[in-house]
Amino acid sequence: MIKTKLGKLHLDNPVTVASGTFGKEFGDLIDLNRLGAIVTKTITMEPKAGNPTPRLYETEAGLLNSIGLQNPGLKSFMQDVLPEYEKIDSPLLVSFSGSTTDEFCKMVEEMESSDVIKGYEVNVSCPNVENEGIAFGTDPEVVNKLTKALSERTDKELIIKLTPNVTNIMEIAKAAEEGGADSLALINTLLGMAIDWETGKTRIARGISGYSGIAIKPVALQNVYRVHKAVNIPILAMGGIFNWQDAMEFFYAGASAIAVGTANFVNPEATISIIDSLTRYFDKNDIILENVIGKVSGIRS
Repeated sequence: MIKTKLGKLHLDNPVTVASGTFGKEFGDLIDLNRLGAIVTKTITMEPKAGNPTPRLYETEAGLLNSIGLQNPGLKSFMQDVLPEYEKIDSPLLVSFSGSTTDEFCKMVEEMESSDVIKGYEVNVSCPNVENEGIAFGTDPEVVNKLTKALSERTDKELIIKLTPNVTNIMEIAKAAEEGGADSLALINTLLGMAIDWETGKTRIARGISGYSGIAIKPVALQNVYRVHKAVNIPILAMGGIFNWQDAMEFFYAGASAIAVGTANFVNPEATISIIDSLTRYFDKNDIILENVIGKVSGIRS
């Protein structure tokens, strides 16, 4: 049985999508009702045009992106985009980000009026203008205070998305848990770069960008494993998941659910394929997902 629980949410299956890699237009290709949950592209208070192009580059073993949180802004999202999810049964999780604690809180307060939204994935990778532009997610004290402020404003699922670009991800994870997070999402993209060897120009206009794809799976796995050992709340894992076997590795590492990201660009039906394969495997072997989570073995001290 592949039903799972992610904090306050009970999911029919453990497969969702990584923010920014999947939109409602995928409904023309797959049945969105079959997903364990749907995660939106990150929304900000005001509209964002995004970063200059080029902002996508396919490397030998992954994808570099510097989209820059391009989105229509919260007001337009609530009025124009959100209604399109009303007929979809899969729980909707809204990814959002702000530049100040107050902005994060105001966004949650505005979204609380929607019954369509079942939870929030809080993107803390953006610069915190209250802290000299340092990303929210790199400071445990800031993460703790932000999480506490948000948890006081909602009873819906509150997921804090962690960046791997920190010295001690367990410390950040524990700060989020203590602040009242219901679950954690990890990992966000690594930092990466590509340069044209002939011209010396960067392949991405802004130079350094986010790196995702199959090559980051080992990094994501060890982060999920370490965080699972450090906290007592569920983990939504992502990072290089392309098939059901990848998903199994993350379950053993400690994930209660997984998100498919870059694989969606390669195969738009990747999520459905993973769901079907996991179902067959669990049924054939009479396995319950709950009994797999965090049960990695073979580690010697």
